[in-house]
Amino acid sequence: MEEAEFEEFRSTMGRPIAGQSLTNDPNNPAPFEQAPKFTELPSASLYLWNKITTPEVYVPAMEALSDGQPIMTLVQLVLKAEFQEGAFNPDLMAMLIEPLTYMFLALAERLDIDPVFYRGEEEDDEAEEKVMDISFERERLEEMKATSRAGKVPEGIITSEMKTKLSKLPELDLDNEPAPEPIQNQQPSLMAAPQEGI
Repeated sequence: MEEAEFEEFRSTMGRPIAGQSLTNDPNNPAPFEQAPKFTELPSASLYLWNKITTPEVYVPAMEALSDGQPIMTLVQLVLKAEFQEGAFNPDLMAMLIEPLTYMFLALAERLDIDPVFYRGEEEDDEAEEKVMDISFERERLEEMKATSRAGKVPEGIITSEMKTKLSKLPELDLDNEPAPEPIQNQQPSLMAAPQEGI
């Protein structure tokens, strides 16, 4: 990369320049530039629940939680993807952080997964966690975790319809990973001790 190209990249850090969106084709707007699909918290929450309980999302999400990925990372990934698809506006997205966190906690609890809540939870090196550029006090996150473990999720977040679907979700075997296939005709390592008779 030439110095001029590097300086141009460094000045914008790969981000669009101010006003660049005004040059987009108005007849072909991006999904997030149109009216959102959802404008109310209950319908958006139910949409997210149905989304995260599909096998395409449920199985890898539970595997990720079982492997130690933080819940707040999954929350951020789901919300960002759905926002970019035009599901909701930034304000509603911010309101969905807590309900979606409780939804993931309910799924994890069903499979006896004790999830990590945020990166650095063990070290607790910072006083707050940022999700979608919104700061959450670590105390509030710990309170959410304790509330979920005690079965006292705030009313209305996990509806009776969601509980019914929760009970019908398949069990996952997250502990027994398949053994790796043996390697056939493996060549001896160059670093191995010499074998006699060769």
